[in-house]
Amino acid sequence: MITLIHAHPYPAHSRVNRALLDAVRDLPGVQVRDLYTLYPDFHIDVRAEQDLLAGSATIVLQHPLHWYHVPALLSLWFEKVLAYGWAYGHGADGQAARALQGKRMLWAVSTSGSSTDYQASGLHHATFDEIATPLRLTASFCGMQWLPPHAVHGASRLGDDALEQAAQRYRSLLLAEAGASP
Repeated sequence: MITLIHAHPYPAHSRVNRALLDAVRDLPGVQVRDLYTLYPDFHIDVRAEQDLLAGSATIVLQHPLHWYHVPALLSLWFEKVLAYGWAYGHGADGQAARALQGKRMLWAVSTSGSSTDYQASGLHHATFDEIATPLRLTASFCGMQWLPPHAVHGASRLGDDALEQAAQRYRSLLLAEAGASP
């Protein structure tokens, strides 16, 4: 099972994230969690989210890059759902809590900047791998395997053909991941 956590605060304004989501929504074994639709009041049902993650082999985080990070609701989701005593640390019984141990994490992100903007000499003075560091470390801290990200750069300037190709690459990636899931 793949759980896709979609977090876009303005989905109606996102051509790229909508196309990516539409490309994979119908895949068997993929469960989409649209955080801004589920939790418009930011009151996250932690138990429901944890139960879904526990039954998943792969967790996909799909969102636009906001200030070098995730949108606000996804940040809160990390704080609430990836809790001490469940995703890391120790449970009440003193045993190590590693509910996500061995699961895979895939980051599917869109950026308004070009791929060259995410180089040491680019606009942001940081590589894309450096931007990914907090998410990669989160996955590692929870015992998860970090998969190579699916990044769609230049979202606001992407032509229809390039967008269709990015969406189909995303679909193929999730199909392969679904095949790899136990």
